[in-house]
Amino acid sequence: MTILTKAISAAAALGLLGGAAAAQTGVDFYKGKTVTYIVATAPGGGYDSYGRLVAEFMQRYLPGSTFVVRNMPGAGHLIGANAIYASKPDGLTIGTFNTGLIYNQIVGQEGVKFDLTKMSWIGKAASDPRVVAIATQSPIKSWKDLIDQKTPVNFATAGVGSASYVETVMLTSALKLPIKLQTGYNGTDDQLAMRRGEIIGSIASRSSYDQFVKNGFGRYIAQIGGKDADTPQLASLVKDAKALELIALVQSQGDIARLTAGPPGVPAAQVEALVGAYRKAMEDKELQERAEKLERPVEPLYGEDVLKAVKAALNQTPETVALLKEALGKK
Repeated sequence: MTILTKAISAAAALGLLGGAAAAQTGVDFYKGKTVTYIVATAPGGGYDSYGRLVAEFMQRYLPGSTFVVRNMPGAGHLIGANAIYASKPDGLTIGTFNTGLIYNQIVGQEGVKFDLTKMSWIGKAASDPRVVAIATQSPIKSWKDLIDQKTPVNFATAGVGSASYVETVMLTSALKLPIKLQTGYNGTDDQLAMRRGEIIGSIASRSSYDQFVKNGFGRYIAQIGGKDADTPQLASLVKDAKALELIALVQSQGDIARLTAGPPGVPAAQVEALVGAYRKAMEDKELQERAEKLERPVEPLYGEDVLKAVKAALNQTPETVALLKEALGKK
């Protein structure tokens, strides 16, 4: 073999190795790898349902990968979101948490150790309007019935910092609702408590309550966002301009529901592979059929488009931020 031939052979070998290395940074990187998908709430409920569907179908579209769902509840999704943010940026840890953390970042909530604008965004699965749900056995049958209550009624939320907590607190404050907040109801705990009669109502995502209402255990008296015509929009029942600003803020959160993201700094090739698998998962007919059976809407958005929506939700006027802080009792 001549010196020139050897040089050509060496260059070709390097080229092959370089090509293999490049391939290992994309979809092929996930062959033989385990991806941890963190769900920042307890098993059961909407976030867990979406998280497990997403994890199962993303695994299908990253051949050779194994997705493991890890529930990490606590502090209104803060624990799970902080864990995702602090994880190694190798594309092997992603997860879901609720949009209440957008409120937390806006007001500088204690315990927030993340910057949502820096995360590696993969997608969002749905748009999910908020509803005011009331237990069937309650005499409250309309929004007017609620505001006319002389004695505060028990409303359930998840932990402090969750979307349900933040939205219930600020709407209660802005609208002067006769509500006594009861925290710590994760997953479907709130619905079980409503059936037992210890809780009268909840402000939550519609997809989490549709089956409960269809089964005759509850009713809707108001809704924020969405196109459903069976429930009056809260904005149509309220006249106060400041309250309407907060209602609009709540609606912006519902438009980007059921998020999936990874920590900052995940290599672009891995993010591209994850976004591609997420897109294929959301477009999979079987996933859509199973989501429909679970009565979970699928209205996806991907990658940079989710980041833009998150940035827009965070970009509130000083007046709205002041209203939010006032409603949450923060100086």
